[in-house]
Amino acid sequence: MLTSLGLVLLLGMALGALAKKLGLPPLVGMLIAGMILGPYALNLLSPSLLGISADLRQLALIIILTRAGLSLDVAALKRVGRPAVLMCFVPACFEITGMVLLAPRLLGVPVLDAAIMGAVVGAVSPAVIVPRMIRLSEEGYGVEKGIPQLILAGASVDDVFVIVLFTAFTGLASGTGTGLSPATLLSVPASIVTGVAAGLLLGWLLALFFRKVHMRDSIKVVILLSLAFLLVAAEDALEGLFPFSGLLAVMAAGVGLQRWRGVVAQRLSLKFSKLWVAAEVSLFVLVGAAVDLRYALSAGVLAIVAVLGCLCFRAVGVLVCVAGSGFNWKEKLFCVVAYLPKATVQAAIGGVPLAMGLGCGQIVLTVAVIAILITAPLGALAIDRTYPVLEKSEKKVL
Repeated sequence: MLTSLGLVLLLGMALGALAKKLGLPPLVGMLIAGMILGPYALNLLSPSLLGISADLRQLALIIILTRAGLSLDVAALKRVGRPAVLMCFVPACFEITGMVLLAPRLLGVPVLDAAIMGAVVGAVSPAVIVPRMIRLSEEGYGVEKGIPQLILAGASVDDVFVIVLFTAFTGLASGTGTGLSPATLLSVPASIVTGVAAGLLLGWLLALFFRKVHMRDSIKVVILLSLAFLLVAAEDALEGLFPFSGLLAVMAAGVGLQRWRGVVAQRLSLKFSKLWVAAEVSLFVLVGAAVDLRYALSAGVLAIVAVLGCLCFRAVGVLVCVAGSGFNWKEKLFCVVAYLPKATVQAAIGGVPLAMGLGCGQIVLTVAVIAILITAPLGALAIDRTYPVLEKSEKKVL
């Protein structure tokens, strides 16, 4: 495993730096490094590392979402108002609807299988979007209108909504009776409310603790990170008993600490930005290692057309959300572009229908792989190239 970790970090950083020199987002190089090292190419990664790949990817997500909470400008998010709420679920609904309309015609699959495909590709990637929105906030781009905060918060909640729908659709397909029901639909807002409430409470308690007990910032980072792990573990422990979103609780804990102990939150945000350097490389290399190019190559043009068509539906959904927001057309276009990248959720759940033995498993995994290969690099590149259209303010969020 140590050899594999060394290869992951070194080749990931090397190809990431090469991609940056070529004018591409570093994550493109990291994804390619994972594909090269992974079991579908050179097969240089140990089974023990691949066995904990999902946990390592979740660890990286916890790091970046904690940092997001520590730097999220809640006041700017409140000013945005209605669009911030709509961005949490409307674009995903549009994309799932697009797949339900397109996939049966293009790929010849039943409507329920198309809905499962739509749920898999419907989630955006916080790992791609969140660090970029944090960077824009730090540099002052779009801060006055709350655009980075809008996209950051929406992308974090969007995943909760889509994963609940995915679970419901696969339950219907497998005949377990865990499909769409009032209880299932209510679990979405309930998990959001309980996650945010638990996170804010933890942030408040940490603020009190850090005010009373003086310690090095490095120790505070370890404490906050350890508690974040427990929040995510609590989601698994409460599954089926109580709706709870661990990742939202993690971000809310950062928000709470920033609200009640802002000076400490600023310093810890800088510490987490250093942790993200290694976490980002391992995350995207391991996502790349989970990508089986054979599925993408066997998919054909129609599967690519289906993914691109669904992105058009998503774009319309984003425009519906930001209508009447006071954004100019360039800012609205940026919101569309920023809501395209997919990677982590697709890598995590793309293979689940196949593992469940569902007839649609192969095509769902194929479409998930294509969504990653198309949207992760192109979405990241589009964000990096278009963010200067946002108005730059002297106000910066650290």
